Amino acid sequence: MALTTWEELEQTCLNCQKCALADTRTNVVFGVGPRDAEVMCIGEGPGENEDKQGEPFVGRSGQLLDKMLEYAGLSRKKNIYIANMVKCRPPQNRDPAPDEIAACMGWLRNQTAILRPAIIVCIGRIAAVSLIQKDFKVTKQHGQFIEKNGTLMTGTFHPAALLRNPVNKPAAMEDLLGVAKKAQELGLPL
Repeated sequence: MALTTWEELEQTCLNCQKCALADTRTNVVFGVGPRDAEVMCIGEGPGENEDKQGEPFVGRSGQLLDKMLEYAGLSRKKNIYIANMVKCRPPQNRDPAPDEIAACMGWLRNQTAILRPAIIVCIGRIAAVSLIQKDFKVTKQHGQFIEKNGTLMTGTFHPAALLRNPVNKPAAMEDLLGVAKKAQELGLPL
């Protein structure tokens, strides 16, 4: 069922019981940012801090993401919308299961249908293989743009992975600078 307004979509999502993640969540993590953003970042799912605060990417990895976005001229407060594949925290921050992703996919589809972003940035492997292509390799294909249904999509490293393996930070930074450059080339307001 397609929901046509942010308010209707968010209120319905906040009451979701489509999968077992609803039983263990503290908060639904719907998304954050301007609801007319031309760039959308999509992660895999909320972690412990996100579950507590009800906002995506607010822990250590979120702080790193915010710094990197700011350096690229992007911001969740000004010009990008950030959401996740699944809206509830998987226990122990494990990867979301395929059935959990499937249960939540309608929420994400509705968000993108209402927002209509020109560029989608998949943050991490789970989002990239779910949304761009099943065999997407972040280490090899990060920063490359692929057009799907009129939207440019790209994948980059998850900031949690960058905290564990900082050697990839420069490449991830180049990816985000590439997003800002592509937005500028397209004449998008940033």
